[in-house]
This record gives sequence, structure tokens and C-alpha cells, in this order.
Amino acid sequence: MVEFALPANSKVGRGKTHPAPSGAKRAKEFRIYRWSPDDGQKPRMDSYTIDLDQCGPMVLDALIKIKNEVDSSLTFRRSCREGICGSCAMNIDGTNTLACLKPIDEVKDAVRINPLPHMPVVKDLVPDLTGAYAQLRSIEPWMQADTPPPPDAERRQSPDERAALDGMWECILCFCCTTSCPSYWWNGDRYLGPAVLLAAYRWIADSRDEATGKRLDALEDPFKLYRCHTIMNCTQTCPKGLNPAKAIGKIKQLLVERQV
Repeated sequence: MVEFALPANSKVGRGKTHPAPSGAKRAKEFRIYRWSPDDGQKPRMDSYTIDLDQCGPMVLDALIKIKNEVDSSLTFRRSCREGICGSCAMNIDGTNTLACLKPIDEVKDAVRINPLPHMPVVKDLVPDLTGAYAQLRSIEPWMQADTPPPPDAERRQSPDERAALDGMWECILCFCCTTSCPSYWWNGDRYLGPAVLLAAYRWIADSRDEATGKRLDALEDPFKLYRCHTIMNCTQTCPKGLNPAKAIGKIKQLLVERQV
């Protein structure tokens, strides 16, 4: 293994290079953030070059290959590989996305892989989402209704009422949007962030839920909601094509309307 140099002003140290296998015809370099709380070393970027002819098409395929065949110490989250769980959210080539949905061929040069930005790191590409999940619990993301459901039946919705939830129920809580938001970077201890606010509006908009007033009261706060400045990073980076900024705007609109 040989070391490769990063720019002099980089905050991440120099890492090690794992060269391409002998005879590789379609070699591709992956520069991956590495840090462990157990070895006392500073963060670094390690370089791995693999043969794309012996690898699947997605970045997650490359990560799995590297872990299985090159460096078993590499740590990352993954689950279903179908873009519906959010486990493999990370920053790839400067954009927050899911590794299972990011084609390797979309990146022209070396593939740079970092953990989700501005979050504590557990190890390597694994962010600590404890704070984000605590914020999610704080908005009570479950249906609340005092009216009992019909006997032996569901709480019914019209097609239009059900359609009002489209663009929100699909959220997989990967937190790509939240960790791309500058307001969350600087105020993450008090601002709920796009993913949690999208989840909050999903229940506010649900015709079966009877806690709208309570939910709006809880969100009417200078930091929980109004740190959103509609930068739109959240919408641009969502791997599911959702629009958290629109949902946040709807909450603000409801708060204004009830004061009129």
C-alpha cells in the first residue's frame, strides 16, 4: 500500500492507496472517508481502485466489493439495495444520495465518498442519527384521534383526501435533505430540519388525524420551523424526488391563516 496526498489545506489526512487488481481493463478509483474512534488516528481518505468489469453498476456495489474483497474494515450502512430503506445515505461526488441508486458511470473521475455532512460520525461512512431520530419522535409521527373508529372498519378517506398525502408518505428518512440544509448545519440542535418537518406536515394533512391544532402549536417556534429560509437544497438532493420545502411552506401558511 502507498500513500496519496490530499490538498495542503484539507482537514482530512492522507490515506492509503489500494491499487487496481492485475489485468483490470476498466479500473475506477474510489476515494473513501475513513475514521475510527478506536485507533486514535485523524480522519483520512483512502483510495481503492477496482475493476468495473467485476462489479455491479451502483456505488453500493463497489462499496460491498471493497469490503468483501479488499478491506474488511470499511464500515457503512446498507440494507435492501432497492432505494426504499434509506440506510445507505451518504455524500457521493459532493451530493447527498443513496449509494444503491447512484450509478458509478455518472461520476467522470474518481468517486469521492463521504458520510452525510455536518453529523457526528460513528465510524467511516456511518453517521450518528440519534439527534435526528429524537427530533422525529418530538413531532409525534403517528395518527392521533379521539373519535373512535367505525366498528369493524377502517377510518375512511376519499380519493382526494388520500391524494393529499402523496409526496410525503414516500419519505424513507434517509436524512439526505436534512444534512444538505445550511440552516440545519448551524441550528441542528433547535431547527427540526426538512425531513422531520415533512413528516410533521404528513400528519397535519391527514384527514383522519384530529390533532392539527396541537401539532401547529408545537411547531410555532422561531427555531423549530422558521429557520427554514427556502434555500431548496433539500428538494434538490432528495433521492425520492420529494419536496420538503413545499411541505414546510404549507405549515407556515397554515400558521398564518389561523391568525387571520
